[in-house]
Amino acid sequence: MNLNSIKAHNKIEVMIELSRHLLFLMILAIETSCDESAVAIVEQGTKVHSNVIASQIDIHSLTGGVVPEVASREHMKAILPTLREAFKEAKLDWNDITHIAVTKEPGLIGSVLVGRMSAAAFAFAMDKTLIEVNHIHGHIYSNWLDIKDSPQFPILSLTVSGGHNELIWMPKDGVIESLGRSMDDAAGEAFDKTARLLGLGYPGGPAIEKAAQKGNHLAVKFPIPKLEEYNFSFSGLKTAVLYYLQSKQNLLQDKDFIADVAASFQYAVIESLIYQLMKAVKEKKPKEVHLAGGVSANKALRSRIQIELNELSYPPLFRFPVKMSYCTDNAAMIGAAGFQKLKHKLV
Repeated sequence: MNLNSIKAHNKIEVMIELSRHLLFLMILAIETSCDESAVAIVEQGTKVHSNVIASQIDIHSLTGGVVPEVASREHMKAILPTLREAFKEAKLDWNDITHIAVTKEPGLIGSVLVGRMSAAAFAFAMDKTLIEVNHIHGHIYSNWLDIKDSPQFPILSLTVSGGHNELIWMPKDGVIESLGRSMDDAAGEAFDKTARLLGLGYPGGPAIEKAAQKGNHLAVKFPIPKLEEYNFSFSGLKTAVLYYLQSKQNLLQDKDFIADVAASFQYAVIESLIYQLMKAVKEKKPKEVHLAGGVSANKALRSRIQIELNELSYPPLFRFPVKMSYCTDNAAMIGAAGFQKLKHKLV
């Protein structure tokens, strides 16, 4: 057998091996980008066998927000117990795992480092291939988890989380293009800061949403950020809330006043998100619109998007994560994104 034949033979073996793995992928996924230590086991990028999350909410609620050094220390304490629980819940062991996926970026440096080093150690010790995943891509693919039908392209995805807002265009399978992003504060961060100003606690998103249900969203006319292109900015809105509350110090103990401010603030955030999303929908004409990230759990936002889409002559299908646990930071979404990287030979 000559050298060219050997090379061809080896290439065929590699292709066969890749095809074999793509036929069945069981991915152990790790996510530690902020304040949740999460481990999941995901089959074929969609079927979730386990999705265990060790939350740090009780700790960070004492300071009204995430303290990076505290978060990284808590990850070190939680990573092994969370890993064991994920295997126990899935009723699987290391022999069933084909790959390991982990969040690479973005996130708090110390927190991300705990996950990446842990995943690298597990991959080395258990002889598994390591896949490093972008956290935002994880949120995008959270809409692929536990669904019966495959998403249809082109897809427009709005990711709204604590640290990032991003409008993503996916013209075809495996292609991710950023149309716009946060220029300063993201919506989730603005929710947290406003909730703290109102004395509603942490995390701010659910607290604001709950308070807003009893308020009048037209009570206060906060500015609605409408940037050019498809970018987002919420620092000005957050500052407007601060100045308004400073002028109304005598009302900060009034529950009706708090509810009205929460409702008015939430309305401004939602209208800003809707403005950019619908502008892109009308220009790009996607077959599906996806909502992802922690703020995707907000029912008022979901409702407004569905109403706006229904008014179109040919409304695209609207998807958001099928479980609340897939909205916030979790490892199952990292497993889904890891599968997509393998599928499209990006590893």
